[in-house]
Amino acid sequence: MIRILDAREAGSLRAAGVTPATVAPAVAAIIADVRARGDAAVRELTARFDGPTLTDPFLDDSSWDALAAACPAEVRAALEVAAARVRAFHAPQVPPSYSQSLDAGGTVRCLTLPLDRAGCYVPGGRAAYPSTVIMTAAVARLAGVQDVIVVTPPRRDGSILPEVAAAARIAGATRILRAGGAQAVAALALGTERIPRVDVIVGPGNAYVTEAKRQLSGEVRIDSLAGPTEVVIVADHSADPALVAVDLIAQAEHDPLALAILITPDAALARAVVAALGQEKIGAVAAEALQARGAAIVTRTLEEALALANELAPEHLELLLEDAAAAVAKVPRAAAVFVGPHAPVPVGDYLAGPNHTLPTSGTARFASPLSASDFVRRQNVIEYGKEQLAKDGRAIAALAHAEGLHAHARAIEFRVAHSATPGASGSQDQ
Repeated sequence: MIRILDAREAGSLRAAGVTPATVAPAVAAIIADVRARGDAAVRELTARFDGPTLTDPFLDDSSWDALAAACPAEVRAALEVAAARVRAFHAPQVPPSYSQSLDAGGTVRCLTLPLDRAGCYVPGGRAAYPSTVIMTAAVARLAGVQDVIVVTPPRRDGSILPEVAAAARIAGATRILRAGGAQAVAALALGTERIPRVDVIVGPGNAYVTEAKRQLSGEVRIDSLAGPTEVVIVADHSADPALVAVDLIAQAEHDPLALAILITPDAALARAVVAALGQEKIGAVAAEALQARGAAIVTRTLEEALALANELAPEHLELLLEDAAAAVAKVPRAAAVFVGPHAPVPVGDYLAGPNHTLPTSGTARFASPLSASDFVRRQNVIEYGKEQLAKDGRAIAALAHAEGLHAHARAIEFRVAHSATPGASGSQDQ
């Protein structure tokens, strides 16, 4: 089911998840179509890929309420808990505005301003993800975004899943756009007759969604370019092989290209995990992923195992170790770390509070999980009075002349000279 490898072979597992070369040109054609024909292109592409022909791509309020009401009570209750924890965890992430006074009366400020409109993409292909609605839309609203559009592919009858509709209400979303794939990303980034242009697009998607985000990143802010999901489990002799096996399967069921790796210095544990996988009932998607990109990597030492995990910078890293808490400091490049046998990835996927929208494919070495700060922008404000400009003018002009920007210097010198002339007005020319 999975191969037992040594550390030198780890890189080949990531290489197996490279996006096919046919995706980029297909996405470019979709973007060009949406740019040229707007709503008509979105309507036709939605009919082609998802089934329904929608006169209005947005779900009307009465249908939204009816679908949300059909959400099972137990699921609704869990979504309410998740939303409360997500809001509590993300609230400190909104950077505060601040102001500083200069020594001659000037004031400089940095204002934190929420973006006007956000698009939160929620996949709807192999599975529905109401948890992603909470992780994206609730955080956007927390950050102060006024118009939060949940974007998800429709079912063949034009509806969406009740769980997604309920999550959107709980998260405080303002609209639901029934569209998916590259055409949805293009419509949000470019705007159409009915679909307003957004300032940021967040949320995971398939290879076409990710490629559309890549091609449109100059038009709109994006959260990240997500690849297939991944888990790395670093375990030692204290780990239960059956527990490792079920955690590998849990991540593999997301996607046939999911990456699921055990790294251990204990060769006997690696063999026991392979045997434990053979005792589990594994679905078709997980089986395909484990066959293609599953592995148990045996290292010489635990230090080497942790160093390899850190080098991989995985989306999810589980530490199933005798002293798991002490190992956290040794894996700073993982996007999210799950410490000990009672904190598997699903607790982070659903209820713990930290965001499950995470960088993949090793990008965690420079990228961060989705946060409230992704939904705001900062504005610099500079206020100078006559005294502050007189104090700073010579230094500003010196730097401008040094850079060869003599008109910059002139703009300063003119003001300083005129403000020093009795009765002169700063608005008059010489």
